[in-house]
Amino acid sequence: MSYFTIERADGITHLKLNRPDKMNALNQESLRELKHQLQSIEDNQDSIVILSGTGKGFCAGGDLAMMQGTRDKQAYEEVMDDIEEVMMRLFLMKKLVISAVHGPAVGLGLSLALACDYVLAHKEASLSMNFIGVGLLPDGGGHFWLQERLGTQKAKLFAWEGKALSGEEALTQGLVDEVCEGEVEGAAQNLAAYWSRRPLQAMIRSKRVYHGQSVQRLKQLMDQERLHQFELRHTDDHKEAVAAFMEHRSPVFKGE
Repeated sequence: MSYFTIERADGITHLKLNRPDKMNALNQESLRELKHQLQSIEDNQDSIVILSGTGKGFCAGGDLAMMQGTRDKQAYEEVMDDIEEVMMRLFLMKKLVISAVHGPAVGLGLSLALACDYVLAHKEASLSMNFIGVGLLPDGGGHFWLQERLGTQKAKLFAWEGKALSGEEALTQGLVDEVCEGEVEGAAQNLAAYWSRRPLQAMIRSKRVYHGQSVQRLKQLMDQERLHQFELRHTDDHKEAVAAFMEHRSPVFKGE
């Protein structure tokens, strides 16, 4: 089973998350496939990549079953290795990457969208870094992406509140680069076609200059996320959040 589809035309690779029955939530198998898909894309001759999701949303984040299955240290480290490799491949890819976001982009799904060079969202998309709702902190470089786009203070508040922003609200905050009213994949294709008529290699090399000077900070933040996330997975508040989700009720947090 493949969790992704790939289409290539006119120097553009379109990679689609294809798990619509789960709102494209990422499990360990799909993360591993995504690593390999990105490696394959790195090696092709196209200069622009579009990342989107099929069905009703972009990506609902990490699959709950995967989260429950990573209390063991070794399993946890393996999943985090996969997540961080995916984010680093997107960040350092010698191509321009556009994320086309419709519907929900939540938690790890939002980190995935923000790891791209340009975020194009439907005006009614729903963007949230709601790890706080399950007693966790952003991972997948979430602290880096939010700090880059919002600044430290607004990034903290966004992560703490767990609030969902519409595409239009996210544009106002600076979280996304552009919103559209129509079909978001079509808008991304139009942007990619426009970029194809620009000096693409100059644009790509500017990306490499900026990202090259930031890569160590991204790695350091992901190291910290990995450390703290494992500790948080064993807190009473996280266990209460998972129990509440399974029992279809609101969690009662105690700050523990």
